[in-house]
Amino acid sequence: MTAPWFMFATGIENSYPTIDNGRKRVDEMEKCGHYKHWRTDFELLQDLDVRVLRYGPPIHKTWLAPERYDWGFADLTFGYLKEIDVAPIVDLCHFGVPDFIGDFQNPDFPELFAGYARAFAERFPWVQLYTPVNEMFICAQFSAAYGWWNEQLTSDRGFVTALKHIVQANCAAMWAILDVRPDAIFIQSESSEYFHAEDPAAIKPAELMNSRRFLSLDLNYGRRVDSEMYEYLMDNGMTREEYHYFLERHLRHHCIMGNDYYVTNEHRVAADGRTWGAGEVFGYDDITRQYYDRYKLPVMHTETNINEGPNGDEAAIWLWKQWANVLRVRNCGVPIVGFTWYSLTDQVDWDTALREDNGRVNPLGLYDLDRNIRKVGEAYKKLIADWSEVLPAQSVCLNVPLILPSEYDEPFARRRRDWARRYQRRRSRTKTVVRANEPVEPAGPRR
Repeated sequence: MTAPWFMFATGIENSYPTIDNGRKRVDEMEKCGHYKHWRTDFELLQDLDVRVLRYGPPIHKTWLAPERYDWGFADLTFGYLKEIDVAPIVDLCHFGVPDFIGDFQNPDFPELFAGYARAFAERFPWVQLYTPVNEMFICAQFSAAYGWWNEQLTSDRGFVTALKHIVQANCAAMWAILDVRPDAIFIQSESSEYFHAEDPAAIKPAELMNSRRFLSLDLNYGRRVDSEMYEYLMDNGMTREEYHYFLERHLRHHCIMGNDYYVTNEHRVAADGRTWGAGEVFGYDDITRQYYDRYKLPVMHTETNINEGPNGDEAAIWLWKQWANVLRVRNCGVPIVGFTWYSLTDQVDWDTALREDNGRVNPLGLYDLDRNIRKVGEAYKKLIADWSEVLPAQSVCLNVPLILPSEYDEPFARRRRDWARRYQRRRSRTKTVVRANEPVEPAGPRR
């Protein structure tokens, strides 16, 4: 088979943050039955004709200590994905770290995580697509600003510390993976947010929040942050050396910008900074174009879902609306290369953002937890069948250079890796991993 023109995808929910001051880990793969039903889950992809899967090994079960790994489950699951020729977008860190790391305040995390990423890439060299750290902004926000997960802090300094470590880890992992797979492509799955001022007195706090929402991608893509955000970072523990690392060591030329959008992504802001849900006001189309105008990178809709609803059709209606937004983005000239309903099966306890261990099933999946297809699954299956031949950007020249697992040893794939390896060597004369509060030598002029 050849790689699809447009990446219709789904995902298997693999969040694993800790709560209760680190005493309890929320493992969504366990709650959703994936450890038991993984083979069935992968067979469902074939029923949908989905060829791309957002998926990753459970980090806390796989990465046992520095340079010590248990690849048993990953060997089974990734071996089967390779067998059925599904291209995984490998999600290496999804809202949590192994117990020996502690949390995202640990300055050793970026360097250690780069080692884990390299080890994974060496174990599975046929994997091309990666999301090293999922939703970097949300991970830092929920862990160190809202006090919900992991370190459970509620301070600006805690947030900035978590954010810089998370983005450093993401960048360091990309460099490490490229050493092994020089034609790797990185899809940053990041929440696309917007903050609406409730009244004139709320304009200033809303503006600050609308600047802060870009911080993770600004740093990851080496874009100079706005002046207020620069002061905010410096006032809360980021050093000039750390900031310049992001400017000089980015890998945006290997990246697709993944934009996640849920009905909860838009917020109303009060004058005192309080926020609450606004519902769908601008929608995916408008907000994604805001992000595209800022970064000018190819786009993928990397997450969406909604509760099935009392009539059983609300999720199918939401799918239609999101797809209409994708087509609108595409028709406005933005190179959009993929779409994702997240996730394959229902989830558990996301109605409390995983803060409570209630065991409450959330009907958000294409299939329920008995692996029976939902109405939205039927709708997605039909959507894929109807639209799978449509090019992503009105041009055969603009498509993701995706190499399916079955194509890894083909001559054209080898030639592409050889070219990418030569190109990467010219760019990587001074690869380093920066630890927090540790200066680095400049890496040369910004490209």
